[in-house]
Amino acid sequence: MKDYKDTDQVYQEDKSQVQEEKFYLASQWQLIWWKFRRHRLAMVALFVLSFLYLLAIFSQFIAPYTLDTRFEGYQNMPPARIHFFDETGRLSRPFIYKVNKKFNLERFTYVLTEDKTEKYYIGFFVKGEAYKLWGIFPTDRHLFGTEGFPIFLFGTDSLGRCLFTRILYGSRVSLSIGLVGVMISFLLGVIIGGISGYIGGSVDEIIQRTIDFLISIPSIPLWMTLSAALPRDWPIVKTYFAITIILSLVGWCGLARVVRGKLLALREEDFVIAARLSGASEWRIIIRHLLPSFTSHLIVSITLSIPNMILGETALSFLGLGMQPPAVSWGVLLKETQNLVSIAEHPWKLIPCIFVTLTVLMYNFLGDGLRDAADPYSR
Repeated sequence: MKDYKDTDQVYQEDKSQVQEEKFYLASQWQLIWWKFRRHRLAMVALFVLSFLYLLAIFSQFIAPYTLDTRFEGYQNMPPARIHFFDETGRLSRPFIYKVNKKFNLERFTYVLTEDKTEKYYIGFFVKGEAYKLWGIFPTDRHLFGTEGFPIFLFGTDSLGRCLFTRILYGSRVSLSIGLVGVMISFLLGVIIGGISGYIGGSVDEIIQRTIDFLISIPSIPLWMTLSAALPRDWPIVKTYFAITIILSLVGWCGLARVVRGKLLALREEDFVIAARLSGASEWRIIIRHLLPSFTSHLIVSITLSIPNMILGETALSFLGLGMQPPAVSWGVLLKETQNLVSIAEHPWKLIPCIFVTLTVLMYNFLGDGLRDAADPYSR
């Protein structure tokens, strides 16, 4: 019995030694990933954001209809009620009943009633309206749909267009504008902050005073002023990139200060002096030696900046100064909720707000997880 105990103890000691060696030999990115996996909220956020971006990428296939499809007589329809049990109470394929719309002369409103004599089953990979997936592959297959009666998962807008379809299409703009805008502000912040922190002197003073001036300007009024100056007859693509640049004009200032502070702390380190003595140029020292030493902090800054870009685009589009119809984004869809009467009578038009809130919340959780994983002193 003693020999078995000794063997088990030796096995446990060897196992712990292997684990210790694994951590000692791991790279910085492996350590960050192992620590990030233990952050449950961050892992949930990573999964949710991946799902949202997949919805945006395959929005044309997932949506049951095309972007501008209108259904006459179905304006401001509430979300469809999907049934899983038939009239006898038995489990059935998902289906919807036909909805009849009748105008009530006493209340001056439409009354909706389900006609339980007509039901329409929901099918998958059904044929529908033709479209080009990513503008390349022509097809008419949609993930789901019904035959004979339209299905509106999130209801319709004032023109009878499927709100679920328009939310999916709008996610392409709202989710991508955050990434593109942050990439622009990231390049500006790294380059300008690197020059300011590494060169120093009068150059540093000029750059820092410029950053102070830009930060002192309220962001929303600045965005509104620049957006209002955009011509209304510009095409969608040009307006998209113009709004992205406008949102990036101030976003780089905070990152530039972070980069400057890091470079001020690292530029006199031994490895920088050794690189300078070996003949490396100043630009190479910044790009190849200094920036990689705090890449994890840059990634955290990028992740936490994306929600601000998304909220900025949503706010501008909501006020009518961002993306303009026929372009679709979550902010454009929320323009119909500016009227309190519209919200009271058609509350489903606030559904795009749920997607905005969910995306921003998930990015904040992801940023918190990355920040904790990148901090060597956190437990």
